[in-house]
Amino acid sequence: MSDRTHEQHALRVHIARRATLPDPVKLARYEKSPELGPRVLFFSGGSALRGLSREIIRYTYNSIHIITPFDSGGSSAKLRTAFDMPAIGDVRNRLMALADQSLHGNPEIFALFAHRFPLDAPQEELLHELARMQRGEHPLVAGVPDPMHHIIRHYLSTFLRRMPDTFDLRGASIGNLVLTAGYLENNRQMSPVIYIFSKLVQVRGEVHPVLNGSLHLAARLANGETLLGQHRITGKETPPPASPITGVHLTATPEDPTPIAASAPDNILALIRDAELICYPMGSFYSSLMANLLPQGIGRAILDAECPKIFIPNMGNDPESRTLSVAEETRRLLTELRRDTAPDTPADRLLNLVLVDGHAGQYPGGIDAQSLEHLGVRVVDAPLVTTASAPLIAPERLAPLLLSLT
Repeated sequence: MSDRTHEQHALRVHIARRATLPDPVKLARYEKSPELGPRVLFFSGGSALRGLSREIIRYTYNSIHIITPFDSGGSSAKLRTAFDMPAIGDVRNRLMALADQSLHGNPEIFALFAHRFPLDAPQEELLHELARMQRGEHPLVAGVPDPMHHIIRHYLSTFLRRMPDTFDLRGASIGNLVLTAGYLENNRQMSPVIYIFSKLVQVRGEVHPVLNGSLHLAARLANGETLLGQHRITGKETPPPASPITGVHLTATPEDPTPIAASAPDNILALIRDAELICYPMGSFYSSLMANLLPQGIGRAILDAECPKIFIPNMGNDPESRTLSVAEETRRLLTELRRDTAPDTPADRLLNLVLVDGHAGQYPGGIDAQSLEHLGVRVVDAPLVTTASAPLIAPERLAPLLLSLT
């Protein structure tokens, strides 16, 4: 028996509830009344859950998305520098992914919020275009119906009024500019502007940054170095880290590597404790997942939550985790959660299941089923990958499985 065949056999020995996955009775009930669907909570950031977010609203309008606000690259960096604020881009992406696209005017709002100014246009030209949007003359704004038309123009006016003279509009996301203006108008709080837009575009779920403050992410490397700024960790805007990442922490500024402590807001902790399923999903392992677990109180709230807790490891190449096995990622995840609880907290109080595709999934470091067993977690081996989605997880496969586990 080959090593891979042996590992697949070992996984299937430890399958949990596979015979009931997906559960057609539950899924039919949820699909009939998604407004009554379960509170499935995701710790995430970035674009990895865009497809799953669009799929899960078939079954529930009550999913909860805790988002990392630490992005420090691209246009987010310009906004953060100008206004000393959390990153807003991943929040915008998730709001739009969860919005009801059948609602009158929502496709036009989506197009506007997704629009970016070109990187090679003169500043004067971009100022003129933004002013046309503010006056409602630009076609992307003209097609948006009231009341969103009025609100968007109001916030664009606010942004133009508060924008520093030195602010560079090249590459700016219009959605980010609108949400930034709402943040500034609401006493530098994210929740009010997220609430307003969620209601107006009928977001089928809840979206919250894990912290409201303007903090930054730093990564510790195996070679002793520290990388400052999320954009230097992900391997997207800069080359991947030269040495494997061993951990991450929060800093007050993108220049000072000193770790700082931050406490999660009470409303976030309450959402975690009341969740009906907690998911540690695929995405950048450190900058999307582990970063969400850094604020104090998160681990304790997860411990208090009486619901299934599921880890869905990445498939394919993630520069942040390189060739870590699924078992090693799980061990690091548990270590981070126990930092906020206790070193001897039982694994199944923090993480019940690891969901993998032992047949079609591509895990650069392997799965290591024996080590997973020793960690005290169970494995669900399920077909997550389709021919069309390979090498990544297919949202239409994953959503029914998650909803069946609630």
